[in-house]
Amino acid sequence: MVLPWSGFWERNYFAQSWPLLTMFIGNAFVRGGVTGLGFANLIAGVAELAPLFSARAARLEPQIDSQVEP
Repeated sequence: MVLPWSGFWERNYFAQSWPLLTMFIGNAFVRGGVTGLGFANLIAGVAELAPLFSARAARLEPQIDSQVEP
């Protein structure tokens, strides 16, 4: 998400080799699109990890046995 707005984005091998590509990746809309895709990827990753963490938390909670006699 941060890479399109850093200096590395403009100083990479491909941007220096192809001037047309330099104009394309220098466009603010392209940078914003790449940032949006990064944000969507981050949200999807968190959405995939959430069930794993909740299952682990449920497994670690102490079990209350309702069959215990007083």
